[in-house]
Amino acid sequence: MLDISEVASSFHELKVCSENDTARFAGETSRTEDDEPLLKGSQKRFVLFPIQFKDIWQMYKKAEASFWTSEEIDLSHDLVDWNQRLNNKERHFITHVLAFFAASDGIVNENLVERFSNEVQTAEARCFYGFQIMMENIHSETYSLLIDTYVKDAQQREYLFDAIETIPCIKRKADWALKWISDKQSTFAERLVAFAAVEGIFFSGSFASIFWLKKRGLMPGLTYSNELISRDEGLHTDFACLLFNHLKRKPHPRIIRKIITEAVAIEQAFLSDALPVSLIGMNAGLMRRYIEFVADRLLAALGNEKYYHSTNPFDFMDMISLQGKTNFFEKRVSEYSKASINHSTTSSTRSMEPNRTFTMDEDF
Repeated sequence: MLDISEVASSFHELKVCSENDTARFAGETSRTEDDEPLLKGSQKRFVLFPIQFKDIWQMYKKAEASFWTSEEIDLSHDLVDWNQRLNNKERHFITHVLAFFAASDGIVNENLVERFSNEVQTAEARCFYGFQIMMENIHSETYSLLIDTYVKDAQQREYLFDAIETIPCIKRKADWALKWISDKQSTFAERLVAFAAVEGIFFSGSFASIFWLKKRGLMPGLTYSNELISRDEGLHTDFACLLFNHLKRKPHPRIIRKIITEAVAIEQAFLSDALPVSLIGMNAGLMRRYIEFVADRLLAALGNEKYYHSTNPFDFMDMISLQGKTNFFEKRVSEYSKASINHSTTSSTRSMEPNRTFTMDEDF
């Protein structure tokens, strides 16, 4: 298992690798980033039709069909649970998870605005990123409303809203993501893997902990919003994997594995040490295993071998697959459906997408 103290070494190692392309890249190693079809400048990016990348376009349409707003979340019943059924440890855990989420969506958007939207030149992918930016804003608003609703003390609310500066365990996760945004020596592909880890791994344990509350029949508004947001973030992770599999020159599998295992180490430390899930009655060891399970799924979606070989320890997560056996987009766990995706569209999307999809619950 990767120790937290080793995390800072990754950026140095990537810079060392840059001097030896054979060690750093796989695939068409002689190709430059400027020659990648997704990144190559073209006047066609200003006009949407004719569609050049049908699978990317279908992913955008899937995201569009799952639109929702924060006004649709009913928090009226949550306050009864918050005041009468939760204990202080459980309230502490929930507020700190929400504080991380509230800040993290802004960090994801910072990357989309500052880096990815400027680097990716295909119109279809830019459509997805534009829509994702809007949805991340809705996520951020929702988390802020949740904090505003549950936490009545103004000073405590400010402390939570400033979490990336005031709460060390959240700052550690934020700093890792922010370093990738500012790193000028990393490639687009490496940063694509890093932000797939942010949305696929940094969020996974917290999503699972909130679904644990749902299993206990607590906080219906919070858990409903968690269904919607976890579905969105699963799609965003899938999209990162889809773009990654379009790239001709990819990072060496060793680099991909190192990025993912760093994210796992940080997330495990977050939920087993700094903000232990034992506060809400979950088993910390099982949570560590679940994070490893999710990481193996992400590694597979990126074309890598499994690293942890961990199994899914949480049966309740079988009910909220983001894609795969339960197909969240056709058979909603939640009742909300803004628009439907008909069978023919879904079938054609599946036929065009690579046979590597990221899920948080599916067996290998």
